[in-house]
Amino acid sequence: MKLEEALKNIQPADSQAMEAAWEHWNNIAIPLHSLGRLQDTIVRIAGMTGNPQVDLSKKALVVMCADNGVVEEGVTQSGQEVTLLISENFLNKKATASIFCQHTGADIFPVDIGIASDSKIINRKIAYGTKNMTKEPAMTREEAVRAIEVGIRMVEELKNQDYRIIATGEMGIGNTTTSSAVTSVLLEVEPEKVTGRGAGLSSEGLQKKIRAIERALELHRPDRKDPVDVLAKVGGLDLAGLAGVFIGGAVYHIPVIADGFISCTAALCAVRMCPEVRDYLITSHKSKEPAANMVLEALGIPVFLDCDMCLGEGSGAVAIYPLLDLALKIYNSMCTFADNHMDNYIPLS
Repeated sequence: MKLEEALKNIQPADSQAMEAAWEHWNNIAIPLHSLGRLQDTIVRIAGMTGNPQVDLSKKALVVMCADNGVVEEGVTQSGQEVTLLISENFLNKKATASIFCQHTGADIFPVDIGIASDSKIINRKIAYGTKNMTKEPAMTREEAVRAIEVGIRMVEELKNQDYRIIATGEMGIGNTTTSSAVTSVLLEVEPEKVTGRGAGLSSEGLQKKIRAIERALELHRPDRKDPVDVLAKVGGLDLAGLAGVFIGGAVYHIPVIADGFISCTAALCAVRMCPEVRDYLITSHKSKEPAANMVLEALGIPVFLDCDMCLGEGSGAVAIYPLLDLALKIYNSMCTFADNHMDNYIPLS
């Protein structure tokens, strides 16, 4: 599905399904709202799917993998070769996210949307990495749109395979630099306030990173009212692909879980393209990156976890699958007040 068509097809979540889900929760023999955000999220998922009979039995993780030309500026501790190495490790269960998936019952789908060399993972390559955004736009607008559409198609393919929920992740050396640049534009915050150390930069490396973002923004003047323009000029193929996954979730009524800073930045791009995308979005954890809280506040969806994680790959998104499974076990299996011959709890004023 083309991006323009996808955005036109997005509808708000189903309020009647959410009301039915709340009615079901309120009949279960526990104090009202005593499971807090777990209950809230199951209700939101009912609205996303349009069905109060929530089923999350088939879970996926989509990891968008791509390289970023800005690494030429010394903004990372590792070289681009690490992107390929880790991306292929997803297949042999040697990467953190793939191990998490193995133990939470999720299937992993690593996607080569822009790795700088050929890979053995799912091939949806738009280009062999982006350009160096300090010298030229990271990609053309056409490339950014095509990358977004890759994400939309991935959701369509997974829906056709009966997947019920999708976690998102990424792998790409240099993508905290691109995410910081995109965040700086969308939230109108100075680069130094949204830029962190990524995978362990020194203080000197951090200053290089900030200066690279400042140069790119000064050179390209991305339009914050046009998220595609922002992604094309200072973003990455992985970010664009992830934005497409969030849009696809809204189109095909599948809940999509955002991971940390990078994934949430992509989610913010998607929400800025179409505000109703937010109805289909779940956030998982609060990253250590300095802009993570800013992006989460802009999204307005509370997270489940605060574990000081900043690994990426979708590790935080997959980590909440067991919590959702526990919530569903209560939602689908626990006895009601009527079963126990008890009166329902009622809200107290």
